[in-house]
Order: sequence, then structure tokens, then C-alpha cells
Amino acid sequence: MLGNPYDPDCPTRALLDRIGDQWTVLIVGVLGDGPLRFTEIGKRVRGISQKVLTQTLRSLVRDGILTRTAYPEIPPHVEYELTALGRNLAEPLEMLDKWARVHMGEVLDARKSYDGQLTA
Repeated sequence: MLGNPYDPDCPTRALLDRIGDQWTVLIVGVLGDGPLRFTEIGKRVRGISQKVLTQTLRSLVRDGILTRTAYPEIPPHVEYELTALGRNLAEPLEMLDKWARVHMGEVLDARKSYDGQLTA
């Protein structure tokens, strides 16, 4: 393990910030079934702008989590795919997804209770 993630200057903290980003979680999730083109990722990750999708994909390629393959065709054909490192990351993210699905009812109940206390 490199450094202390509780130190704001630690590179591990920057990586945790990237991994914890909502768009990273969703992009890694949709790529779990195999490579996809930019437009298909955008369709599956509803709500993400093209600019944010581009920025997130570049960061994930830079971090070694994805590969970007450009095919010399007209129109251009670019695919993104999880690397071995990305597939390794997908495992704990899938567990978080399952946890969220199982416990969403409890979270909604807690929110409702909390919000009710605020209005009382």
C-alpha cells in the first residue's frame, strides 16, 4: 500500500476519489460484460454528458483501468474495455452494487424518518 489516503496529497487518495466517483462506478459496471463503443456507454449510463463521459474515460485509461482501441474505419470506431486491473476493480464494485440493491429499502426508510424529524 502506498501512502496514507487520509492525507490529501496522497496518490492513493486521488485513486480512491476516482474509484468512488459515481460515473466511474457506472462505467466500470457497464463494461463488465465486454467492450463497448463510446456511444453505447453513453446510452447505458443515462444522465452522463458527453463531456463528462469523455473526461472519465480518459482518466480511467490513464489509470490503467480501461483500454481504448481505435479502429481505422470511416466513421471512426473506438471501443473501451476493462483491463485486468479494471476487471479486478469490477469485483468489489459489483459487491457494492448488490449491497445497495439489498439495503435500498432500509436507506429509504431512514431518509423518510430523518426528513420527518426535520419537518416536525
